[in-house]
Amino acid sequence: MNGQQINNLSLMLITDRNLCKQSFLHTIKLALKGGAKTIQLREKGIPTHELYCLARELRKVTLEFHANFIINDRIDIALAVEADGVHLGWQSLPFTVVKRLIGSEKLIGISTHSRQEALQARDYGADYITFGPIFNTPSKKGLLLPLGTETIRKLKNEVKIPIIALGGIHKNNIESVLCDGADGIAVISSIMHDDNPEEATRCLYEKIVPFKQFINS
Repeated sequence: MNGQQINNLSLMLITDRNLCKQSFLHTIKLALKGGAKTIQLREKGIPTHELYCLARELRKVTLEFHANFIINDRIDIALAVEADGVHLGWQSLPFTVVKRLIGSEKLIGISTHSRQEALQARDYGADYITFGPIFNTPSKKGLLLPLGTETIRKLKNEVKIPIIALGGIHKNNIESVLCDGADGIAVISSIMHDDNPEEATRCLYEKIVPFKQFINS
């Protein structure tokens, strides 16, 4: 793990091939051109060999753009393609087991949906957390209530690792998320489902840059 890897968490794209209006790989390339700094491969229902081949392609293209490549849950695939890390949910392998398998040089992120889960992830030793949903989002509709941006500000006092906000974030509300202290954002549909993924990503990236410059100044 290095400073650049952490800095690259400022704009994370979580994949969903079912949303793409163009080919999956082309959509990812356009997002990277637009400023995506981390790609998290989260594709469910794909046979292992097919997922491996997809991960291998994404590893190549993320290296070209000096972006992080993180794989959701599948430690075996992450190791096989030399990804930058893995992202865990609450049904994944235990954190201590994952840490032993992948070592200290790779990122381990954890999905959290409450203060309690965020503190638990912090205590485990996670390198970052995703936290949400911040706003209403179709993928969590009826499952999780939106947490709102003010919960990020409160959480920042207790959680010093990067907090990556997700859930219903787009170009019209991203600034409120950043103003309340999020270290980065993670999006799915606002890029994957857009007619122009490159421009959609650039709109988000250009709103993030001033905040990162202010924090680093």
